[in-house]
Amino acid sequence: MTKGILGRKIGMTQVFAENGDLIPVTVIEATPNVVLQKKSSETDGYEAIQIGFEDKREKLANKPVKGHVAKANTAPKRFVREIRGVNTGEYEVGQEVKVDIFAEGDMVDVTGISKGKGFQGVIKRHGQSRGPMSHGSRYHRRPGSMGPVAPNRVFKNKLLPGRMGGERITVQNLQIVKVDTERNLLLVKGNVPGPKKSLITVKNAVKAK
Repeated sequence: MTKGILGRKIGMTQVFAENGDLIPVTVIEATPNVVLQKKSSETDGYEAIQIGFEDKREKLANKPVKGHVAKANTAPKRFVREIRGVNTGEYEVGQEVKVDIFAEGDMVDVTGISKGKGFQGVIKRHGQSRGPMSHGSRYHRRPGSMGPVAPNRVFKNKLLPGRMGGERITVQNLQIVKVDTERNLLLVKGNVPGPKKSLITVKNAVKAK
């Protein structure tokens, strides 16, 4: 069954394993999430739970949101997401989801919004090859043919320069190195998408062996 939690990326550091190996880790702070709603196949057509992370001021929430979170007896949340494929019988509205749902050694998928990188060319943005750099080539880092002459337009999906980054990205099969229940921290091996302080979704891995 799927399980997951919402958190915030704090940054990266490194820890030593028991055998002395140095492991680069990303620190994710996941204060207790609150179950705001349970969705069932009878009423909604699918099974899921809706969880919220990080309180925000009452002033920043509208009336429907305040009524929604009042059912869970909690404050309005800044980050709300659904997690499908869960056993809804294990959850109740208003229940807290903490980092202890994961254990050391678990494999997880981490989803976030990648860092914005501004306007970039096709080599950096799409990984295309450059032309010869020798004298007289006149073709170095350009995007390539725009297609046939006949339709007098560029076809859709042609890979061109443009704004790069700021996309929803999931990094799969990252290992949890440590779970700090006292400080509500998850230490995940390797890097995860997004800048520091960005919002992150952590779920158990769908392709873990």
